[in-house]
Amino acid sequence: MSRAKYNVLTINGGSSSIKFALYGVGATMQAALRGKIDRIGLSGTTFSFSDSFSYQQDSHGIEVADYSDAANFLLDWLAQKRDFSQISAVGHRVVHGMKHTEPEIISQSLLDDLRRYISFDPDHLPGEIDLIERFRTRYPQLPQVACFDTAFHQTLPRVAKLLPIPRRFDAMGIQRYGFHGLSYAFLMQALEQLAGKRVAQGRVILAHLGNGASLAAVRNGQSIDTSMGFTPSGGIPMGTRSGDLDPGVVEFMMQHEQLTTAQIKHLVNHESGLLGVSETSSDMRDLIKYESTDNRAAEAVELFCYQVKKHIGAYSAALSGLDTLVFAGGIGENAATVRARICSGLEFLGIEIEDQNNANNAEIISTKNSRVTVRVMHTDEELMLATTVCRVLNLAN
Repeated sequence: MSRAKYNVLTINGGSSSIKFALYGVGATMQAALRGKIDRIGLSGTTFSFSDSFSYQQDSHGIEVADYSDAANFLLDWLAQKRDFSQISAVGHRVVHGMKHTEPEIISQSLLDDLRRYISFDPDHLPGEIDLIERFRTRYPQLPQVACFDTAFHQTLPRVAKLLPIPRRFDAMGIQRYGFHGLSYAFLMQALEQLAGKRVAQGRVILAHLGNGASLAAVRNGQSIDTSMGFTPSGGIPMGTRSGDLDPGVVEFMMQHEQLTTAQIKHLVNHESGLLGVSETSSDMRDLIKYESTDNRAAEAVELFCYQVKKHIGAYSAALSGLDTLVFAGGIGENAATVRARICSGLEFLGIEIEDQNNANNAEIISTKNSRVTVRVMHTDEELMLATTVCRVLNLAN
């Protein structure tokens, strides 16, 4: 296989990880290199990559103290592995851009705005901004494009965006934005390619279930509701995030333990969710492994499945029915027992699961008689980033 010219580098900065991919732009766009720095700032930080041309695999532990340290390591490693003169642009996943929703070339003005928004998303924006600035410092002439995770949900009807608080906050932009937009956009494109336009234009629920987790209701190819709200902390319980909470619970916790705003923010984002309920792990794989002997782990799994099931029911009502249910993300793609528990009891909606196909993580796990087609799909935020960069910069692909 001939070696393609590397054109687009994508950077997907999460709260505790940095994923990257390098794409050649041509008749087909394919990642020549993929990698991830995971568990940043924790003992046993791992770095892994794969080269699609040589099929080389590498995975090893590294010592990084924080996100900035990880960013420096990545830039140094990339400079050693690839000639940056061959890279045409860098695309960044930016989780929250408030009024910025459409992808745009990164400017100083945009960076200034993003800094003002840090308090709305303190888990993602600081690291994302840091990565952007480090690329600007080392490669000032290299175009960078911000791709906002909220873009997919701009079609939400007003009633789905509106929060039941005084209107003065609405005027400030406090509303439901929704996230995981890059993943959802990719899934909808992939669904149309796999099943045709008629299916993609039908009544679809997308369940992106991973350490961060959310659901979206899609009709006529457009998002009409989603579980995450003003920040990625809302919605269903996640690995370490609480999801939706009664405001009274937050007030009680703050008063009972004399917590500051910063401490409560850390509690609901880093000490809650699966980790908070199980008191042992935020990883669904661990919880499934130990739930038979640990009631706390069992309750964490049960709570997660119950909340996802509730949202599927609610979104089926918002859609006036359901044609397709898609599971994606690390849990959605790999945890057969979680999918089975979520779908159990939803037969009244027309959902019936074929056990063996589900156990095998098959592409379609619903039975032939199921009125709802239930799919397991791999999502690819990095590819969505690359195609978006090409569109914004008019690169041929």
